[in-house]
Amino acid sequence: MGLPALYLIFFGYGFESLASAGGSGTVYLSFLTPGILAFQSVMAGTVGGSMLWADRRWGMLGQLLSGPFTRLQYLLGLLFTSLLFALGGAGLMLGISEVLLRSGPTSAVALGTIFGSIALGSIFFGATMLLLAALVKSNTAYNSIQILVIFVVSFASTVFYALSSGLPIVLRALYVVNPLTYVADAARGAYTGHLTGIEGAQMLLLAAETAVVLFLATRAYMRSDVSYE
Repeated sequence: MGLPALYLIFFGYGFESLASAGGSGTVYLSFLTPGILAFQSVMAGTVGGSMLWADRRWGMLGQLLSGPFTRLQYLLGLLFTSLLFALGGAGLMLGISEVLLRSGPTSAVALGTIFGSIALGSIFFGATMLLLAALVKSNTAYNSIQILVIFVVSFASTVFYALSSGLPIVLRALYVVNPLTYVADAARGAYTGHLTGIEGAQMLLLAAETAVVLFLATRAYMRSDVSYE
C-alpha cells in the first residue's frame, strides 16, 4: 500500500518539475493521481499470488486444508485479501491526493466508479498472480515473472503517461490491450468528472477477461499440488 504512495509523491513532483522547467502548464500530479489509484490494483493482486506460493512452499496450505476449510474457500480468501488491499490502498491514495491537490472526486457515482474499477482490476490481477503461483514451482522463476508482469503492465499503460500517437506502434498496441489501461482510464475519468462510453466498454471487456483468467486460475489451482515438500 505504501509503494504506490511513494510513486505518487516522487513521480508526481519530479515530472511536474520537468514540465514546469519546460514552460508547460500541465499539472502532472493531477494526471498521475488516478493512475496510481489504478496501479494499486496490480500491487494488491500480487498479495494473493505471493501468499499461495509461500503457503505451498512452506507446507502451510496442507495444514490449513487439514482443518474445516476447502480448497475453494482458501482461494476465495486469497482473492478477498487482494480485494481488501486494493480498496484500502485506494482509500489511502484518495486521502493523500486530497492533501497534495486539495481536490478529488466528491460525488457518489465518481467514488463508486473508482472503487468499482479498482476492485475489478484487483480481482483480475489477483487471479493472474494466482494462476502464476499455481503453475510455477521455482521461487526465483515466480519472483522474476511477477516483477516482469508488474513492470510491463504498469509502464505500458496510461498510469504514468497518456496514450499518444507519437509512441511506437508496438507500445501503442500494448497500451490498448493492457487491462491496467482500462482501470486507469475509468479511475481518471471518474476522478476528473469526464467519463465517456469508452470507459464503460473497457470495463465490460475487463469483466470478461477477469472471468476467463479467474476460471483458468481456479482450474490450475485445484489441480496443483498442496505442497512442494
